[in-house]
Amino acid sequence: MAQDTRDEPLGERAQTLLRILIESYIRDGQPVGSRALSRESGLQLSSATVRNVMADLEELGFVASPHTSAGRIPTDKGYRFFVDTLLKLQPLDEALSGHIRAQFEAGRGSSTDLIATVSQVLSSATQLAGVVTLPRARSVQISQIEFVPLSDNRVLVVLVYNDREVQNRIIQTERRFSADELKRASNFLNEQFRGRALAEARQEILRQLSEARAHMNQIMVDAIAVAQQVFEAPSEGPLEYVIKGETNLMGVGELSNVEKLKRLFEAFNEKRDFLHLLDHSLKAERVQIFIGHESGYQILDDVSIVTAPYADADGVVGVLGVIGPTRMAYERVIPIVDMTAKLLGSALNSRR
Repeated sequence: MAQDTRDEPLGERAQTLLRILIESYIRDGQPVGSRALSRESGLQLSSATVRNVMADLEELGFVASPHTSAGRIPTDKGYRFFVDTLLKLQPLDEALSGHIRAQFEAGRGSSTDLIATVSQVLSSATQLAGVVTLPRARSVQISQIEFVPLSDNRVLVVLVYNDREVQNRIIQTERRFSADELKRASNFLNEQFRGRALAEARQEILRQLSEARAHMNQIMVDAIAVAQQVFEAPSEGPLEYVIKGETNLMGVGELSNVEKLKRLFEAFNEKRDFLHLLDHSLKAERVQIFIGHESGYQILDDVSIVTAPYADADGVVGVLGVIGPTRMAYERVIPIVDMTAKLLGSALNSRR
C-alpha cells in the first residue's frame, strides 16, 4: 500500500523545503510560492534557488503546480515521504489526552455502545470522520434466544451471547409463526443450545435438518426451521464498523465538491471497498497510513486514512481510524489514533 521513497535522491536542503511546503499547505490550504518558502526556511536562499529546488522536486513527483497558481502543492508521493521521513509527531496535550481518557471511563453498556463512543471520540478529537470496527468474537457462546413475530412472515431474533452481548436481526420465514409457536421454539432452542458455541450450534442444526422430519414433533420442526436462518451466517462474519463525523468532511475544501462527497458517502454506506481496507489494517502491528491513491480505490483518492489495530488479551480483534483529506495534520492525528487504540484494548480487557 505504502510507497517506499527512502531511496529518492533528496538532499538536506530539498528535504527542508519540502517539509516547510507541506507544513504550510496543511496549515493554510494554499499553494506555496518560492518567495514564501525562502522566507520561512531560514536558509537565506534566493527565490531563484528555491525555484530550482522546487522544479527538481516537481520532476521527482513530490510536488505539483496547480494550473491556477504559481505556487506548488504536495502530491501523494510528497505526503508519503513527509510522513515516513520528515514528520515530527506531537505529544498530545494534557487537556485532549484527559478528555479522551474520560470518555472511556464514562463508557457503559455493551461493546457496541463502546465502539460508537470511541468512533465519536475520534471524530471530535480530530474534527474529521472517526471509524471503529466492531470487535470480532473468537468464541461466541449462546446465552439466550428470543423470537418476536413481525408482519409479512418476518421474525425479530434477539440473540444474547457471552452473557452480555445482544444482537438483533430480522429474518424472513416461509410461513407465519404465531407468538406461541415462536415462544415454544425459543424455549426448545434455549434448552438445546444455551452455553454452547455458535459454531457447534450451527453444526447441530445442520445435522438435525438432515434427519427425517417424521421423527420430530412440531415444536422441533418449527424451532429448526427458524434456527436455520439464525445460525446460517459464518461464526466470524465480515467486519462491521461504526462511523461518526462524516459531515466534518463537508467543510474540507478539497472534498467540498458535492458529487465527490456523494460518492465518498456512498462508499461508506456500501462498505465493500472500505471494509477491505480496514481488514488489511487488522494484520498490521501498528499505525497504518493510506494516502490518497495508496488505498487502491479511486473513490478514496482524495482522502487519507490513519488506522491502528486494537487488541484484547488474546490478540487483535478490530481496527479503528480517522478519515480526512490528504491535507490532514498527521503529526496530531497519528498520536490520537494510536492512543485511542490502546485505550480501547484496555477497556475491552476490563470487561472480560
